[in-house]
Amino acid sequence: MTTMLTWQADDGHGFEGTRLHFGTGHGFRALGRLVRADPEGEFTASYRLVVREDGTVERVSLTSATATRERHLTINRTEDGYWLLDTGSGGTRAEFDGAVDVDLAGSPMFNSLPVRRLGLHTEPGEHTIPVVYVSLPDLEVTLVQQTYRTVSAGDDPVVEFSSDGVSAELTLDADGVVVAYPGLATRYAPAPAVG
Repeated sequence: MTTMLTWQADDGHGFEGTRLHFGTGHGFRALGRLVRADPEGEFTASYRLVVREDGTVERVSLTSATATRERHLTINRTEDGYWLLDTGSGGTRAEFDGAVDVDLAGSPMFNSLPVRRLGLHTEPGEHTIPVVYVSLPDLEVTLVQQTYRTVSAGDDPVVEFSSDGVSAELTLDADGVVVAYPGLATRYAPAPAVG
C-alpha cells in the first residue's frame, strides 16, 4: 500500500509531506520533505527513509538547505549493528549504544518508527530506547534516550513520548503512524470526495 501524508506545524510555520510505501512486516519506505518559514530561520529538508521488515532503520538520506548553505547526510545501519555516517566529505562509524531508530527534528513521521517497530499502537508497552537524533537544518547527529509508553492501544491508539524534558501524547492511525503530535504538528485529513 502506498499513501501520501501531510502534516502542518501547530505554530503555522511549516509543513511535512511524505510518500509512504508499506512493505512486509514492519518495513516501509518514505520519501518526504519538511519546509519551515519562521523568525528563527527558514529551511527546507528532504529525506529518503528505508525501514527493514523487523522495523529497524536500514538507511536515511538527508538534504537540508538554508539561503546560505546546503548540507547532505547519509546514515546506513549495517547488519552487524554499526552506523555509517557520510556527509559527502568524509564518513564515520559508530555504535550509538545499539540504537536501531532515527529521529529527525520536527518530523512526526520519524516518531512513528519506534511505535511501529515495538507494536505500541496494538499492544500496551513501555520502552526507553537509544535513538540516533538528527537536528535541522545543520544535520548534527547525537544519541538521545526516548521513552514511548502506550496510553491506549487498538482503536484510536495513543502513545506518550518523552525525551529531554519534552513529552507529548501522540495520536496514531491504525498503522502506527503519527496523526497528531501536540505542540509539533497535526496531519491533514483527506478531503471527502465531492460527488
